[in-house]
Amino acid sequence: MNNEQKALVQQSFEIVLTIEEAAAALFYGRLFEIDPSLRPMFKGDITEQGKKLMATLNVAVSSLDRIDKLLPTLQGLGRRHLDFGVTDAHYDTVASALLWTLEKGLGPVFTEECRQAWIEVYTLVASVMKEAAARAVNDQENLPLSQRGAPLSQRMPVSSRMPASSLPRSKSPAF
Repeated sequence: MNNEQKALVQQSFEIVLTIEEAAAALFYGRLFEIDPSLRPMFKGDITEQGKKLMATLNVAVSSLDRIDKLLPTLQGLGRRHLDFGVTDAHYDTVASALLWTLEKGLGPVFTEECRQAWIEVYTLVASVMKEAAARAVNDQENLPLSQRGAPLSQRMPVSSRMPASSLPRSKSPAF
């Protein structure tokens, strides 16, 4: 991801933040339209979930100039998503819903260059999260039997868990 792509994502997200409630509603509406089986993953109020989504996106977008600082957070998020039953295929569904939402919310600002920049960012975020989840699943085979019943996010050594950050805690996936 180059500096121009980072700038496109950051500038376009500033616009999204002006319509964040509507953008979140568009996103979840589209997500559940694409895959209704995802709806049971979201236990709480979907409006609150939308606020958490926007907060998570804000952390990711504002950290694009410091990717090395963002990676541990994304890795922890990927491991936590295992507890909700998130699979690799879900990341593709989320990508489709996110791009559709950005297109609807940004209108003509969402140029092909902007779209490609968002694809680049989302691909990076999803790849890091999926790799961390895959490692967590593989590592569980090496854990003592007494720890295998714990949620996957708690099975990891403390040093590899997600650091405390501004990401909201949730009983639902971050997306």
